[in-house]
Amino acid sequence: MTQSPISPSSRPRWLYIFALLVMVVTTIPYIMGYAAQGTEWRFTGFVFGVEDGNSYIAKMLGGAAGEWLFRTPYTALPQRGVIAFLPYMLLGKLTAPPAQHAQLVALFHLFRFGAGILAILATYDFIAIFTTEHRLRVWGVVLASLGGGLGWVMVLLGQKDLFDWLPLEFYSPESFGFLALYGLPHLAMSRALLLWGLRAYLVGDVSRFTHHASHAGIYWLIMGFFQPLAVVVGWGVLGAHLLVLGIRNIILKWKNNQVDWQPWNLFFKKAIVIGLISAPIILYTVVTFNLDPVLKSWSAQNRIISPPFLHYLLAYGILLPFVAFGVWRVIRSKEEQGWFLIAWVLALPIFVYLPISIQRRLAEGVWVAFVILAIKALDDLPESSQKGGEISSKWPWIWALTFPSTLILLVGGVMAARMPAQPLFRPAAEISAFQYLAENAKPDAVVLSAYETGNPLPAWAPLQVVIGHGPETVHAKELRPRVQAFYQAGTSLEERLALLDEYQVNYVFYGPAERELGEWSPAQADYLTPVYQDGDYAIFVVDD
Repeated sequence: MTQSPISPSSRPRWLYIFALLVMVVTTIPYIMGYAAQGTEWRFTGFVFGVEDGNSYIAKMLGGAAGEWLFRTPYTALPQRGVIAFLPYMLLGKLTAPPAQHAQLVALFHLFRFGAGILAILATYDFIAIFTTEHRLRVWGVVLASLGGGLGWVMVLLGQKDLFDWLPLEFYSPESFGFLALYGLPHLAMSRALLLWGLRAYLVGDVSRFTHHASHAGIYWLIMGFFQPLAVVVGWGVLGAHLLVLGIRNIILKWKNNQVDWQPWNLFFKKAIVIGLISAPIILYTVVTFNLDPVLKSWSAQNRIISPPFLHYLLAYGILLPFVAFGVWRVIRSKEEQGWFLIAWVLALPIFVYLPISIQRRLAEGVWVAFVILAIKALDDLPESSQKGGEISSKWPWIWALTFPSTLILLVGGVMAARMPAQPLFRPAAEISAFQYLAENAKPDAVVLSAYETGNPLPAWAPLQVVIGHGPETVHAKELRPRVQAFYQAGTSLEERLALLDEYQVNYVFYGPAERELGEWSPAQADYLTPVYQDGDYAIFVVDD
């Protein structure tokens, strides 16, 4: 089980070039977005997942405004504050007006660039445990970083919404790898730390098991500040490994085979050490999310449900024949470390259909396990001169069928970034209104607006909104009709005043999105005083 550690000097040069190239290419759509903005439009900084992207910038802006504990700006209810999203808040402290939003977005993408490179390096380090063949390490890193499922086939057939669900590679960063590199730096960073922790768990010998286990525990403790749930996934994978390895040993013993329990005992001791070191951030998160009413509501609303299992077959189907052969080769070779991959893949259906609201997140990293088992199918086969050599050199090109979905995402990002329109872009007049609030409103001010306005507003002004983000807005489902009714002519004075009083609203925003909700104008209310007017955008202060 001994494995020498990976050092920067021992990694091949091509790996660094590949990682740099991938991150440069994923940056092109964002550069094009900034090039496309002008006097009428401002780029949000995102080409997919814009609502969440705005929320990340809002978290950074909160840090810039002096916050150390996270309080979501997407609810006006009182909050105690919690240690969460710390990397974003710390980055925000490096910025200051003027042009603060541009600084925040630039730092976000620098974070994405660096985290993406680390994720690719960590992927190589993990793959290197299981194969020494150069060509298979190359295939493994490329597949794990850029590979996707067969969703592109459904797009070509005009059936992209199979059973009312998009193919996984188009929205699930945890199920593959590319989306995290493309726009989710905290997930890319947590992937890197997850894989480095798993590598430390799998390598080493009896005499240094505490050394490796403590390293893994520290990796995962840090990972908890980027994505706490990834720690839970790591624990689950270790548990699955111990369970499968234990069942294998029991079956061998039942068949009267000699069984060596030393590897299992060593892995068990490592898992205990890793769990103890990485537990504090998880215990803190569990306690705070159960005691704080706002966080508890957020957790209940954060529903990330898995699609029908057919979607997972569509996602991983191109690799499944190779994976099956790789499993067979691991079992036949009696390779201890290979059983870890088998356990991880077998655990996937259980993880993603547990009766919890964040099912899909539990697939984190399993794509790497699928990829490694696929390349294990061809490991140690000769490259030429024999029939097996022909298979080993030609079959991998089938894996190129995993790349079209990634190409669709990239091309789609470029096309969207070239044509200014919401939600990737915001009207310049709207941004001017946001900046007025940023410069004139008190830090704890609350703004009432339509949902569509409330989402980007905290990314430009460090204020609270009544509604603006699905999971983070407390009671969002109940609030939506109340906010809509506020701007409708048939709503009574008492209902409007009740909403303003309940959420201690200081400003009422009135722009195109609010006009679409109804024909009532805040200018009609004697309890609202206009303080800003520019074209279609107006802001009213609520009189005491």
